[in-house]
Amino acid sequence: MYGRLLPAIDSLSALPHPKAMPPASTARSTGDFRADRRYEYARAAFDERDFEAAADLARQVLELAPDFAPAHAMLGRSLAEQGQREEAVGALRRALALEAADELGVRLDLAKLGALPPGEAITEGYVRALFDDYAPKFDRHLTGSLAYRGPELIAGALRRACSERDREHRFGLTLDLGCGTGLMAQALAGLCTSIEGVDLSPGMLEKAEKTTLYDALHKGELVAFLQGRATAEADLVVAADVFVYMAALDAAFREAHRVLKREGLLAFTVQAHEGEGFILGADARYAHSESYVRELAEAVGFTIVLFEPVSTREDRGVPVPGFLCVMQR
Repeated sequence: MYGRLLPAIDSLSALPHPKAMPPASTARSTGDFRADRRYEYARAAFDERDFEAAADLARQVLELAPDFAPAHAMLGRSLAEQGQREEAVGALRRALALEAADELGVRLDLAKLGALPPGEAITEGYVRALFDDYAPKFDRHLTGSLAYRGPELIAGALRRACSERDREHRFGLTLDLGCGTGLMAQALAGLCTSIEGVDLSPGMLEKAEKTTLYDALHKGELVAFLQGRATAEADLVVAADVFVYMAALDAAFREAHRVLKREGLLAFTVQAHEGEGFILGADARYAHSESYVRELAEAVGFTIVLFEPVSTREDRGVPVPGFLCVMQR
């Protein structure tokens, strides 16, 4: 259908508005109007699940712009949907070779096809691009459409943990890992003498800055950020729905333990996995098992104060299972 209609289309305004194609919709241009026109129509075809047409259109784009990574990714995804695994893997690998930072998220597709270890599926580049695109509508979508409540759950857990440990429900320096737009700082407002946030996404950090709740905001990956902090300087480290973008948590736990003062707290949420270790879920997020989290905490030197099954968000109206955890150094 789509390939036959293309010759009659003279301008981008004649195209139906394409919906964002997961996992990232970063705007791109080939520099060739004809190629851009075909790519946008390919996106629309993919979104309408006409994968044969999407693949055909992607090939047309590549005839005009052979090194346009999004078209290789589109071709790979369309072929994968049609069960053509080997061709799909080849196209996806070509996209990755052209854009090694993987802002398009093709590593996720390769992992789903068994062509890449699950633990290597998510990169900093993908997360940065994903949340830069997401930043303008992040709060509204999370708290509205997804019924997100991770920061509120962590704040409540910290209150109960402090009561259980007979310690004051106030904190010194607090480090907010993957701070996003600042929802965690809002949930902890008035409870911390100072709070600093770190996030990969400049778009998210711009939103966080507008809350005026942070003493400092840092752009970067959370483990590298922690590695640059002084030993035993923080009273609290929080990570609300951040570890879902990380496979192994060893380095994050180890560095959090190092930067915390004696009896300092680490509070976080993860998505739940009923088996062992961690898995890459169908929602393109990592899920961690209870045994994995508990064993890693013990190995690093944390004492678990609170560990509860929770759901921090919904997916198509269904609660996503997870764990809420507070640990003490």
